[in-house]
Amino acid sequence: MSFSHFLEKFPEVELPVTLAEEAHHAFSLRNDPLPPMMIEQFILPLEEREMDDYTEFVPCMKIPETHDFHAIIYWRAGLMNYQYTLACFTKKGELIDKRVIAGTFSDGHTLTNSVATIDEDWTISIVSGQTRSGEKDYDASSSTAYQLELLPEGQIVNISD
Repeated sequence: MSFSHFLEKFPEVELPVTLAEEAHHAFSLRNDPLPPMMIEQFILPLEEREMDDYTEFVPCMKIPETHDFHAIIYWRAGLMNYQYTLACFTKKGELIDKRVIAGTFSDGHTLTNSVATIDEDWTISIVSGQTRSGEKDYDASSSTAYQLELLPEGQIVNISD
């Protein structure tokens, strides 16, 4: 399968956009699913964790006006682990950089939820919070926030902690 065919699965969106816990539902309704062969060829080489029978991938979006590179976001659903990954490629399809920018993860004791907003200037603001098992109320004072920036060459860098 060609890299350009793979990119067609990721429609460009207008920025700003927020990636929160339920955003993948809207993407899965609008975007065609990735064929298994595309997942194997273009997504699995990026992943650090193995795929099992319960893992699914949803193509979400392509960052507009990147000119010299392609920046896509896909959602990975696994057991107790849901992630939005930003991946940047050269025009030929070689990986430049990738980063998990939002999602939900549970280790069985703590639930961590991160939300990302991507602005028109390619600044990515991320807020993360945790809730311990059995707690009903979320303590907003325990949240952390930081920013990333998508550079014109396709690198993803921290700009604040």
